[in-house]
Amino acid sequence: MLRQSDGKRAGISQKRWIPSTECRELWQLVDRKINRLRKREGGKYLLPLNSREVGRKIFRKEVVVEVTGSNIQTQSRKQAREDICFLSIQSGPINRVGNMGNLFCCIKVEQSTVAIKGRFGKFDEVLEPGCHCMPWFLGSQLAGHLSLRLQQLDVKCETKTKDNVFVNVVASIQYRALANKASDAFYKLSNTRIQIQAYVFDVIRASVPKLNLDDVFEQKNEIAKAVEEELEKAMSAYGYEIVQTLIVDIEPDEHVKRAMNEINAAARLRVAANEKAEAEKIIQIKRAEGEAESKYLSGLGIARQRQAIVDGLRDSVLGFSVNVPGTTAKDVMDMVLVTQYFDTMKEIGAASKSSAVFIPHGPGAVRDIATQIRDGLLQASSHQH
Repeated sequence: MLRQSDGKRAGISQKRWIPSTECRELWQLVDRKINRLRKREGGKYLLPLNSREVGRKIFRKEVVVEVTGSNIQTQSRKQAREDICFLSIQSGPINRVGNMGNLFCCIKVEQSTVAIKGRFGKFDEVLEPGCHCMPWFLGSQLAGHLSLRLQQLDVKCETKTKDNVFVNVVASIQYRALANKASDAFYKLSNTRIQIQAYVFDVIRASVPKLNLDDVFEQKNEIAKAVEEELEKAMSAYGYEIVQTLIVDIEPDEHVKRAMNEINAAARLRVAANEKAEAEKIIQIKRAEGEAESKYLSGLGIARQRQAIVDGLRDSVLGFSVNVPGTTAKDVMDMVLVTQYFDTMKEIGAASKSSAVFIPHGPGAVRDIATQIRDGLLQASSHQH
C-alpha cells in the first residue's frame, strides 16, 4: 500500500510515493536506536541503518545523531527520518522502464543551510538552498546538511591569577561555517564545539595567570582579543569563521568577592572620615576667626567708651572749676569718684542673683578709694621713672 502523507511528513515532494509500511518500520527502528544514545556523553554519533533489519538488502546508510546532555536534538531525529524516506525511494523496485521517480530523488535544502553531496563515499559538491535531483543509480548520496547560521558557544574556564586567586572566566564565542569552505567544515571536524572549547581553555589559562585579579577585570578586552585571534587562526583551516569573542563574566571565589567589597568599603570610609575632619577644621577656623573679629570690635567699642568718659570728665572738671571759684581739681575728682562709686553699687545690687551682697562701706569709704587710686597712680609713675 502506498501513502502520500508519509512522504509529505518527511519533507519529500508530494509527487514521490513511499512504501508507508517500510517507512514506519524504519522510523520505529531509528527511534529505538536514538533512545539508546540518551545515556551517552554529548557529541555526534553515527547511527547505522541497515535494510536487512526490515527485510531488504538494497541499501545501507549511517545517520548522524547529535546528543546534547541528556537530550536528543529534534533536528537530528527529523533528519534521520528524511534520510530513511530518501533511502526508501532510492531502494524502491523499478516496476516500469522509464520510471524517473525511482531513478532520481529530489531533495530540499533549507535557507541558510547547505547540503553535502557525495558519490560512492567521496565528496562531490555542495548543494545550495533549493531543490536538487540526486541520481542514486550513479552513486550519488546525501552525506548531510551544514548550517550557515551564526552560532554561539559559552565556555566557562576556571583558572588562577598571578596573585593566586581562582576565578571562573566565561567566554562567549560567536562563529559560523563558511559557504565556500563547507566541505572542510563538514568533513574535517567531528565536533566543532569541543574543538573551540579546547582552544579557549588554552588561551585563557595562558593569559590570566600573568595578571593580578584587578588587572584581569581591566584587561578583559585584551583577553577576548587574544582568544579571538587564536581561534581565527586555528578554525579558518576547518572552514569556520570566528565572528566575535566576548568575555562576558569574571567570577572570583565568594570569599574573595566579600574581601574585595570590604576593602572597597574601608577605603571609602577612610575618605569620608578625612572629608569630615576637613569640614570640622574649617568650621573651627571660621568660628575662631569670628571670635577674634568679635573681640577686636568689642575692644574698639570699650576703647571708644573710655575715651568718651575721659573727655566727659575733663569737660566736667574744667566747667566745675570755672563755675565754682576756689575748687581744685582734686575736689572735682573726689566728687566724680563718689558718683561712680554709687553707680557701681547700684549695678551690683541690680545684677546680682544673690539675695544679699556684703561690701565694706563706711563714711570714709570714698576718701579711702580716692587715696588708693591716687597712691596707685603715684606708684605707677615712680616705676616708669
